[in-house]
Amino acid sequence: MSSPEEGISVLLVADPGLPTRRAEAVQEDLQRILGEVFSPPVQVYTATELVKIDPDNALDFSDARSIAEEYDRVDVTLLLTEIPRHTHGKPLMAEIYPDQNIGVLSCPTFGAWTTKKRILRTLVDSVIRLSPTTEDRDPERFGLRWASWTQDPDTGSWGLHADTFLGGPRTVLGMVRANDPWRAVPKLSSALAAASATGAFGIFYHSIWQMSDALSTPRLLFIGLLAMTSMGAWLMWGKGLWDRPRHERFMTVVLLYNMSTILTLAISMLALYLCLVLLILVGSLIVIDPDFMSGVLGHEASFTNYLDIAWLSAAMGTVAGALGSSFDSSIDLRQLTHGQRERQRTYSESYAKDRGDGS
Repeated sequence: MSSPEEGISVLLVADPGLPTRRAEAVQEDLQRILGEVFSPPVQVYTATELVKIDPDNALDFSDARSIAEEYDRVDVTLLLTEIPRHTHGKPLMAEIYPDQNIGVLSCPTFGAWTTKKRILRTLVDSVIRLSPTTEDRDPERFGLRWASWTQDPDTGSWGLHADTFLGGPRTVLGMVRANDPWRAVPKLSSALAAASATGAFGIFYHSIWQMSDALSTPRLLFIGLLAMTSMGAWLMWGKGLWDRPRHERFMTVVLLYNMSTILTLAISMLALYLCLVLLILVGSLIVIDPDFMSGVLGHEASFTNYLDIAWLSAAMGTVAGALGSSFDSSIDLRQLTHGQRERQRTYSESYAKDRGDGS
């Protein structure tokens, strides 16, 4: 055990993507705050590595230990992961294992709009509880008001659980944030191409102009919602994005995961739809002469007519885009909404190969 004069060295290992960006954002402040709490010297290292889980949904720390061995000294290892954790009916925000000097923070359980201060407080709280020094410190001043630590009497580990009422919705929104739904459109390139090609017909066909002019605003909105829902359902079941629990004890986590998938697809479909509306609107403003449209409609054309045409044409294009999505990579789409499943598969395959069981 280190003495207070020797300071402390912390290794922060983060999943690729959002956890890594958050780790890099807090590194300097984390070192500064730890410098105020611990005796110098204080050092914080960061690394990016995919945190794996085994077939029983337990975290694997072997990669983190291997990274720690690359440094001359690491007193505490912290893992920042996008894996949603859930125990005892409550979302698990953080875990610490005193016997291994390892702590784990789950990004999704902190919510979609996780503040830098919230992550910093929990990181410092975890380091103090795992502190290898004998100096007396109070971690409570870095705690969160709506979360509490409890100890597992069987393993000796500690868990930071969020409240039950808001913890579930906060976890789902955090998982959606980790999925980066606004980055879905590039992954649906075939769907976007098919939707754009079909939607463009609305610019040239008079019947679509007349139909969009005759439909009421609520009916147009309903048609758009129906088109987005149809494409989302097609992707959900056609691409196998709906997850099923392998064991009954995983049902709660899988339910949260499926809810995040639905919300992710909803946001993605809305982004795709609005992109189509904008593209078709610009095209119609360029191609369709206002006087010519007025003659077809039988009344003076306005910007609203152009917008209605774009909205109805985008609905047609979205339905066609569902067919086009069949040509998009299933692996890319699973990575969009099923990071945990892909992580599970990667671990299982590598484990099988190490044992010589891989096919």
